Amino acid sequence: MIGIVGRSGAGKTTLITALLPALGRRGVSVSTIKHAHHGFDLDRPGKDSYRHREAGAKEVMLVADTRWALMHELGDAPPPPLEDLVARLEPVDLVVIEGFHTHRHSAIEVFRPSEGHDLLARTSRDIIAVASDAPLADLAVPVLDLNDVEAIADFVLARAEPYVPSRL
Repeated sequence: MIGIVGRSGAGKTTLITALLPALGRRGVSVSTIKHAHHGFDLDRPGKDSYRHREAGAKEVMLVADTRWALMHELGDAPPPPLEDLVARLEPVDLVVIEGFHTHRHSAIEVFRPSEGHDLLARTSRDIIAVASDAPLADLAVPVLDLNDVEAIADFVLARAEPYVPSRL
């Protein structure tokens, strides 16, 4: 598994959606986990599944011909640890984790100097490379060209770590 981290608006999702086809062309099966800082809802008021949740169901599974989704209500409980979320996924070759920059897993930081933010890589020992749209100096990790998705895919495959629950 490998993480893609960075400040809001840096292009994490854009990079991941470009990486997925590049990895797929290499025969790699991939699942993703994305951290959302704000609450979200896949459901709509008035729909049966929404009514199930509102009535107190702890989990509601939606099933259609082409996909299924499981919604789990946390209530007042904190979100589960990342290792518990990864364990819920079906086995794949690679899990790409968007966000979760405070968890202990190797990650690539997406960084655009034009955004005016500080580099996470300067303070995080888990960032193993920075993907940037501009040259960067004085970094202890490799700098990857954000626009060279094929090279980033090669780097991901070379540096992704096996899933080890105790490392997270």
